[in-house]
Amino acid sequence: MRRVSEPPEAPQPIDLSALSCEELERLARERLIAGAGVARGIYKQVMRRGVFAPEELGLGPVAAGAWREHFRLALPRVVRVVSEKCQLERSELTEEPDCDTAADAAGQAMTAKAVLATSDGLEYECVLLPMGRGRATLCVSSQVGCKMGCKFCETGRMGLLRSLSVAEIMGEILVARHVLGWEFRNVVFMGMGEALDNADALIQTLRIMADQVGLAFAQERITVCTVGRVDGIQRLAALGMKRLNVSISLNAANDALRSALMPVNRTVPLAELQAALLQYRPRANFVLGVNYCLLPELNDTHEHAREVAAFCRPIGRVMVNVIPYNPGTLPLTRLPTEAEIDQFIGWLRDEGLPVRRRITKGRSVMAACGQLGNVELRSELRTLRSKRALPLT
Repeated sequence: MRRVSEPPEAPQPIDLSALSCEELERLARERLIAGAGVARGIYKQVMRRGVFAPEELGLGPVAAGAWREHFRLALPRVVRVVSEKCQLERSELTEEPDCDTAADAAGQAMTAKAVLATSDGLEYECVLLPMGRGRATLCVSSQVGCKMGCKFCETGRMGLLRSLSVAEIMGEILVARHVLGWEFRNVVFMGMGEALDNADALIQTLRIMADQVGLAFAQERITVCTVGRVDGIQRLAALGMKRLNVSISLNAANDALRSALMPVNRTVPLAELQAALLQYRPRANFVLGVNYCLLPELNDTHEHAREVAAFCRPIGRVMVNVIPYNPGTLPLTRLPTEAEIDQFIGWLRDEGLPVRRRITKGRSVMAACGQLGNVELRSELRTLRSKRALPLT
């Protein structure tokens, strides 16, 4: 008896948010019999309005249906939004005012965190940070969880559940701007996950963000933060994005302490990281951001400040960002006092380093630096996947 073969599965629609305009135009010509000429208009819809409406561009039902058959815009669902009012502070230790004075005549603004859902039941987070003078920054995630295991970070306690796709990362930006109505002009890859551990998706996202037909982000408005993935730093250098900002999460400048706080240092010690940073010079006036989470009684002595200066001095132009520790669900240590913060900043300045203190925003709603993530999600995911007989990453 002749066996009837099953028909092949239809290909899944391509995520519009994961493409550059040039890529969309090429794919439209390849896949569509008619209607490919509106690809540029479709791209503007997606990036500038967060919608996919081919009918608005004069296409008939057949051509519009073909677009929907081959392409889709599947933005992540907003699970919840939490916010915290922050008070404007003006300090000689900050380069910028703490909050957006234009947003509130009383000198207050809102830090907001959005929890987004993926199609497979995971959650990830992005944060809107008011930066003063009518400006705001969106802090985006690149992974659900993180495998780097930094001891002071809530995300690190989750472990890595999986990396986010380009569409999911871009979904944060599009949802923040077009669904939530958040206004921001800077984006930092400093949320959940190690951005350079998901380098392929990060690099494609950077290209899409800079696409002049769509979001048209200036490179200097984008910052990539890394714990020190040397291979990733080298890949960033190869991109040729000369005005892209890069910062490293340092947190200790001797190998013993950094290895205890940040396990990545066991495979990429400080000398190797420093050598990679010496080679990373995309432009003559490049300033490397050096992020230092101040952990009282762990990395806050005068000697620690001297070690930071010794690490930074050969690299050239740097800006040290001192970030007071934000406890998570299992605190590693206590909050630093104002006197301790001021003292450590003073020691760094005595060593000749430019320093900026990061004012804490969003601590009460677990939106501050080092607080993103849901540790319980891992056990929930294990239960969910066991029901579906799927492996846990």
